[in-house]
Amino acid sequence: MTNPVAVVFAIVEGLTEFLPVSSTGHMIIAQGILQIQESSFTKMFLVNIQFGAILAVLVLYYKRFLKSIDFYKKLLVAFIPAAVLGLLLNKVIDNLLESVVTVAFSLIIGGVVILWADRKYKSQIDPLPEPVVPEVKEGEEYQELEDEEPELQISYLQALIIGCFQTIAMIPGVSRSAATIIGGLTQKLRMKEAAEFSFFLAVPTIAAAAAYKTMKGFEYIKGTDMQNLIIGNVVAFIVAVIAIKYFITFITQHGMKIFGYYRILLGVAILIGIYVLHLPLQILK
Repeated sequence: MTNPVAVVFAIVEGLTEFLPVSSTGHMIIAQGILQIQESSFTKMFLVNIQFGAILAVLVLYYKRFLKSIDFYKKLLVAFIPAAVLGLLLNKVIDNLLESVVTVAFSLIIGGVVILWADRKYKSQIDPLPEPVVPEVKEGEEYQELEDEEPELQISYLQALIIGCFQTIAMIPGVSRSAATIIGGLTQKLRMKEAAEFSFFLAVPTIAAAAAYKTMKGFEYIKGTDMQNLIIGNVVAFIVAVIAIKYFITFITQHGMKIFGYYRILLGVAILIGIYVLHLPLQILK
């Protein structure tokens, strides 16, 4: 793998990991477009650079991770369903990762579900807030209010239910972000709250999967591979920081419907490429 290819994969990872469009699906598509032969290192690389993406969450929301032990307990409860099923279905999941058709249908079905959820839970999308200007009395100096986010109020049962939604994303193309955000909406969370909890839950979930795959594939690192891993994680981190900031602002004002339409169009385009244009599968995976 060359450095430019590592950068492309990292950009795709950083952009799509926290958007409801399926980072795994886009990685499979990118691998096909770049015609990168699948190898043990490539498999490990595509999972390892997720460390860079989750580091973006830790940096942007570091105050949330320092507030209370209760926060970590709820993340653990939400993480358990994916941890259990991931261990039980590891081989099945690996086989599904090789199916571009599975990704295409998952993108389409997931897009339809996102459009439905966006309409059903429209009242939970936060309107654009009016700017608050603090009143300054005569003789007083203006002091800028500290930008302190309130702690997310969520029960252990709500965390567990959202964690169960996350397991659906083990099917390539479903999107972990979309599944957990919709799970949060079903639990009466506001759109912003659901998205942020999805980010927080990504930390233990992705870190565990990335650590497991990295340990299994560490022996395949050779030559400039370590350089590619470092470049990939750095680029994924930078792009993820930008993506998270803009994504939160966007869905808080507009919801997720644009991502639903995008998924449907992409999934249909892939199926047309396979079944109408008769593109060989090896070009797309």
